[in-house]
Amino acid sequence: MARKYDFVGWATRNDLQCTDGRIIRHDAFKDCDGKRVPLVWNHQHNDVSNVLGYADLTNDPEGVIAHCAFNSTEQGQYGKECVKHGDVVSLSIYANNLKQSGANVMHGIIREVSLVLAGANPGAYIEEVLSHGDEDGLFAAEIFADQPIELCHSDEEAKEEKKPMADEAKKEESGKTIGEIVDTMNEEQKQALYALVGMAAEGAGADDDDEDDDDNEDSEGGSDMKHNVFDSASAGVYTGAEPVNMELVHSAARKVGSYRQAVKDMIESGELSHGITVPMDGMTGPSQATANQTYGFRDPDMLFPEYKSLNTPPEWIKRDTGWVSIFLNGAHHLPFSRIKSQFADLTEDAARARGYIKGRQKKEQVFSLLKRTTDPQTIYKKQKMDRDDTIDIVDFDVIAWIKGEMRGQLDEEIARAGLIGDGRLPSDDDKISEDHIRPIATDVPLFTIRATVDPGHNEQEMAKNFIVAAIKARKNYKGSGNPILFTTEDVLTAMLLIEDGIGHFLYESEANLATRLRVSRIVTVEVMEGFHVDTTDGDQETGVELLGLIVNPADYSYGADKGGAVAMFDDFDIDVNQMKYLIETRCSGALTKPFSAIRLTKQTA
Repeated sequence: MARKYDFVGWATRNDLQCTDGRIIRHDAFKDCDGKRVPLVWNHQHNDVSNVLGYADLTNDPEGVIAHCAFNSTEQGQYGKECVKHGDVVSLSIYANNLKQSGANVMHGIIREVSLVLAGANPGAYIEEVLSHGDEDGLFAAEIFADQPIELCHSDEEAKEEKKPMADEAKKEESGKTIGEIVDTMNEEQKQALYALVGMAAEGAGADDDDEDDDDNEDSEGGSDMKHNVFDSASAGVYTGAEPVNMELVHSAARKVGSYRQAVKDMIESGELSHGITVPMDGMTGPSQATANQTYGFRDPDMLFPEYKSLNTPPEWIKRDTGWVSIFLNGAHHLPFSRIKSQFADLTEDAARARGYIKGRQKKEQVFSLLKRTTDPQTIYKKQKMDRDDTIDIVDFDVIAWIKGEMRGQLDEEIARAGLIGDGRLPSDDDKISEDHIRPIATDVPLFTIRATVDPGHNEQEMAKNFIVAAIKARKNYKGSGNPILFTTEDVLTAMLLIEDGIGHFLYESEANLATRLRVSRIVTVEVMEGFHVDTTDGDQETGVELLGLIVNPADYSYGADKGGAVAMFDDFDIDVNQMKYLIETRCSGALTKPFSAIRLTKQTA
């Protein structure tokens, strides 16, 4: 006896790009030819009740054809009605043991075929719906995905559908009313029914002139059957502010004799309304972006996988601080914080050795003694966090992360104060006093040599003049060893771009340029960009732009007593449940060797 099937469709089609990017190639599932697999609802494998029947597979040059039959379970028969009515028109497969070449699927095993609201393969759809039974009557339709759907009925079927709603509300041959049948449905089935009821109501409101012509519409084939509740742009999913009370609908239908008129009347009276389902307490409802979505399901992004961090802990966005370690590690560190520098000036003529002429009196040598003292200042950084947050952050050690940031910021501030100053106004309560940590850029001429750079007419001219000024200023340099040039990226770039008369770069690398400048290396300092020094030491400079500093960090001394070294403190505030952190140091800093630094500034008009 030939097998009877309820419908035939394409389980998958060849050479079409699916929504997941894969492309199924010819004979990819040829091993499944003649195989019987379960027919499942929406790939739900976790419950046997989701098995609707079976599908017999046939490999075809264009893809895989599925001849499907529903089982006699309630779910199977409900699925059969959905397919017969045209509510569900898409098929999908679940396959494993895949062999791929890039995005091309070359081989696989189909484990099940599913009825779905929207398939991944654009060519997988139900092609033919079959009807069979004790009678020889046929019920057939051609249904194509993403096209209007129309079912063709015989006159007998049209008359059968033409029964008044009042008669439908009565007990049928099974002895159950429609209300009792609805009560046997699960939530998924009820929602589909509600959608159909809502769609019918919309169809009723579209043409008020035909309200009394229901019989004529049905006898002409039923125009409403052209709609697919899941795919049509005009179809809506009925959701109310509260669950729909179908008993009210049944009751109203009995009075007016039509479900359509009953739903229409209830919508107009405000008893039913289309809108967004109110979520349960503590749950999130549909977003505004998908509130009017009429296909699939709303807010699919709720099912997307969680975002994965590429950098844990978070990466800091900060200034370039490579120069900080170069300056701090190169500086001289003293075990005391009160620094006194003493010098004897032997550069004056009175300190020179003298020639002796017999018979004349010898003169004593005269020279000046110079000294200056520098006192310490406390520099700190404070932070706090709620203890709940420190416990809830489990992906990384947030405390170590915060402490690392605090130490880095403290080091940068100490180095900045010693090189160019902290940049705050003297009236600022947070200013690091220049009497305690003396900036090289604004130190007195006894320690920092002044040199100016002619800006010329363009950057190239200024870069050439910078090199000339730096080399000339070296004759007065008395610092230790070979110093370092601390400058900006703009100045360094301008010097590297200097060309000769035929367009060749004069300096092939930073090392060649450093040799020319008579320095050991060139270090760029981001905080020096656009920095202006404001001095009142008699050199008549006010607000001049700083272009560079030539200094050996070993000639700069930081002093801190035993108790003033960098220390981290933790505290817990029990009243507000907060963790508090403090890092601080008490230190002083200053150049301790005369003429040990060269400051290059842009010459003013």
